Amino acid sequence: MIAPAGPLSGCACGRHSRAAACDAQTLSDDIVEAAALRGLFPRASARRRFVAAVGATVAAEAIALVFPLGSLRAMAMDDPLGKLERASLKIGFVPINCATPIIMADPMGFYAREGLKVELAKTAGWALIRDRAASGELDASHFLAPMPLAMSMGLGAQRQAMHVASIQNTNGQAITLSLRHRNNRDPRRWKGFRFAIPFEQSMHNFLLRYYLAEHGLDPDRDVQLRVTPPAEMIANLLDGDIDGFLGPEPFNQRAVFEKVGFIHILTRDIWDGHPCCAFGVSDRFVRQNPKSFTALYRAILKATAAANRPENRADIARAIAPEQYLNQPEIVIRQGLTGRFADGLGNVVDVPDRSGFDATPWYSMATWMLTQMKRWGYVKGDVDYRQLAERVFMLTDARRLMGELRLPVNASASGYPSFKIMGRTFDPTQPEAYIRSFAIRRT
Repeated sequence: MIAPAGPLSGCACGRHSRAAACDAQTLSDDIVEAAALRGLFPRASARRRFVAAVGATVAAEAIALVFPLGSLRAMAMDDPLGKLERASLKIGFVPINCATPIIMADPMGFYAREGLKVELAKTAGWALIRDRAASGELDASHFLAPMPLAMSMGLGAQRQAMHVASIQNTNGQAITLSLRHRNNRDPRRWKGFRFAIPFEQSMHNFLLRYYLAEHGLDPDRDVQLRVTPPAEMIANLLDGDIDGFLGPEPFNQRAVFEKVGFIHILTRDIWDGHPCCAFGVSDRFVRQNPKSFTALYRAILKATAAANRPENRADIARAIAPEQYLNQPEIVIRQGLTGRFADGLGNVVDVPDRSGFDATPWYSMATWMLTQMKRWGYVKGDVDYRQLAERVFMLTDARRLMGELRLPVNASASGYPSFKIMGRTFDPTQPEAYIRSFAIRRT
């Protein structure tokens, strides 16, 4: 069983790092000992008389002399799920390429193979995803990766303990501009531009702010940033309400397809390997449904690994294109996933790593997101970066389960690798110094 890293650390027996792990081992032990007791005394009345006569501790010791409880416990832990608390689950998603693993796991059978019946709840925007997840209407969801951090801190809504179980996608975003700006590619000349972003607590917002600020523009004073659902970005671009957007696929490619915009820059050219969206779940759901969560986690990790293999991308595009999922032309989805695409300026470009699907939720990713929340004034005062990162991002559990599933995993690396963003190195051990290194900031 997998339990989240969180504030409830330690256990009564002192042998586990988390109380939930202790609960899981205790549950396994109890089940094995009960089964052995039933084997020795098939009649319930005889079992009760035996335990009453010698006591529970002596009974357990006596059983251990007859039955190899250690071996039986090992066998039980080899099949830790057993009967799921709930086989029917409801998972939210916003219809964008970033949700590929969550979506493809339905038509490609990843959920079914784990004994799950999943209802995918297509949702128009991120505020609704947040509210439906917080209320318990959704058992788990596709999130923008910073959202579970924000929800755990109570930013924009009531505080709710959340977890990032895995990253859904890396790279895969772009800055798209209206065709009327095809001859205005210098960001230093964008003062007064209006940009759409999908949500404030998003990598889209943080990456666009970073890109603008590195070119000397204050994103709060020199341009306008408008929160806009991804599905509405194309219409806003066509109507001239915005000059561009930093958004998810397939909408960058859809703007090219509709001949209303061009791809100015891929976000991989800002930060190659950056996280974007995540598979998230509430702490409450994990603790109340540990077996169902583990089955769901396995399905998502397997789907994410399958999505990361380039040879699967064309089949995946076909699977997630229908109306109940992305409801987009297959060719538009495929261009975003495979990295062979038209840029809107008459060129066909090959960027094989335009989109990636590495599930590993590194703590340093969370730390960088927190630095941007503080840099731009979303968070006031002191921030316990390490505590928040390790409480919300389930790196230990993800790597352990990925190892058990024999999926590609970097099990030896620190949870805090550094990253290079537009030539500037982010050292996750010095978050405050990193914030102070920027001339344009709110704090």
